[in-house]
Amino acid sequence: MLSWKDIIKFTTKGNPTPDKRVEKSEAEWKELLTPEQFRITRLKGTERPHSGALCTIYDEGKYNCVCCDTPLFDSSIKFSSGTGWPSFTQPIKDNAIQYIKDTSYGMIRVEVLCNTCDAHLGHIFPDGPKPSGLRYCINSESMRLQKSEGNE
Repeated sequence: MLSWKDIIKFTTKGNPTPDKRVEKSEAEWKELLTPEQFRITRLKGTERPHSGALCTIYDEGKYNCVCCDTPLFDSSIKFSSGTGWPSFTQPIKDNAIQYIKDTSYGMIRVEVLCNTCDAHLGHIFPDGPKPSGLRYCINSESMRLQKSEGNE
């Protein structure tokens, strides 16, 4: 189980190696994604709080990157944070997420990206529930829910 200490270490010492890499040109991403998905995942945008389609969905399944379909989070570790964005306590695999120190807007935060294709997902904070204490605050537009069989 990852801890905040692990996350900080990734931002300073380097991220885990992904299982594979997906790289496309800006034009290829624009062709594959909706304008809002492109704005969020490729231009590091964010959606308005409580506006994302996946905020209040708790169906069983996996949350995959909307750009490259890499599994990022499992529904079993999703929780209601009250922040207005889907929140998770752990990635599906330690190497699914990339962690970048973000000093934009006069704050120090940790940005989270898909480690396979570098899609911007959101940010991570050390104020989540136990046992990890982590809160991955993720844009709905950066993921798609692959529902478990029998939950379609």
